[in-house]
Amino acid sequence: MEVVVLDDAGEDAGQMGRDVRAGLSATPKDLSPWPKYFYDAEGSRLFEEITSQPEYYQTGAELSILEGCSAEIVARAGCGELVELGSGSASKTRALIDAMFDANGTEGPPPRYVPLDVSESALRESAERLVTEYPGLEVLGFIGDFDLSLGRLLGRSSDRDRLVAFLGGTIGNFTPEKRRRFLGALGDGLREGDRALIGLDLVKDERTLTAAYNDAAGVTARFNKNMIRVINHRLGAGLDPDLFSHRAVYNAEQNRIEMWLDSEGEQTVGAPDLEARFERGEGVRTEISTKFTPDSAARAFDEAGLELLDLYTDDHDLFALALGKPA
Repeated sequence: MEVVVLDDAGEDAGQMGRDVRAGLSATPKDLSPWPKYFYDAEGSRLFEEITSQPEYYQTGAELSILEGCSAEIVARAGCGELVELGSGSASKTRALIDAMFDANGTEGPPPRYVPLDVSESALRESAERLVTEYPGLEVLGFIGDFDLSLGRLLGRSSDRDRLVAFLGGTIGNFTPEKRRRFLGALGDGLREGDRALIGLDLVKDERTLTAAYNDAAGVTARFNKNMIRVINHRLGAGLDPDLFSHRAVYNAEQNRIEMWLDSEGEQTVGAPDLEARFERGEGVRTEISTKFTPDSAARAFDEAGLELLDLYTDDHDLFALALGKPA
C-alpha cells in the first residue's frame, strides 16, 4: 500500500474563502458549486449515516447493480486497474475488486486499486482494510481534489487498462458547466483500452426523491447544517447553524433536487474577508443533485467526447451505472 499527496486543495482556506465569498455574494446565495465543504470528519460521518436511512434508496440500488453486474462490467472493461474517484470508505468497491480477482485467476498479476480522495484519513483507513481483506491487492492511493488532481491522476503511467469509477451519483452534484468540464477532462485522460463507470441517479416520482433528502430522523438536515459549521471553523464566519432550517425541494424544470438552508433570523458573517448578510427567511442553496434519463445520460457523455456503451440499472430503475469509453 502506498499513499501519495497530489495537492492540498481540501485544506486550502484561501481558496475556500474565495469560493464562499463568491457564493454568498450571488443572488440568490449559492454554495452548491462546492459540495466538498460539507466534508469535515463530522460531515463524512453524517453522510455515511444518511446512506443507511430507509428513505435513502441510492446506496442500496447502486450496490445491487454492482453485485449483479460487476463480473460483466469487468469483463467488458478488460481492466487490471480500478481507479476510483472520491473513494471515501470504498464500501461499494468490493464488488468490482471481487470481479477483478475472479477474472484474473491465478495466472496474471493481482489487481491494482487506485483511489483518489480529499480525505487522507478516510483513504488510509479504507486502503488498510482492503489490503487486509484481499491478500495480494496492490493499493496506490492519491490525496487530492477533483478540480486540481484529475489530470495528474489519469496522466500517470500505468501498465494496465483501467476502469475509472465515479460512483454514488456525485456527478449530479455538479452544475451543468462543471459536469461538462469534468467529464471532458475524464475523457481526455482516458487512453485506448480504458473505460469509465459513472453512477447516475435516475428521474423518478417526486415523492420518492424528496423523501430521500428529508429523512424522518433528520440526518440530512444535520448534514446540511454542517456546512455552516465547517465555514465557521475554517473561516471564522460566526454564523449560527441553529438559526438555519433545512429545506430540500425538487426542481422539475431542471430535473434536480435542491437543498437550501433558510435563515430564521437576521445574521451577519463575522469574518473580515466575508462581507455578507442574511435577512430573515433568506436562503442559501447548498447542494444540487441532478437526476438523469437514458437520453440525458447519453447526451452528457456525448458532449464530453465519451461513448456510452451501456446503462446498467437496478430492478426498480432507481439508479444506473453508465459504462463508457473514449469516443
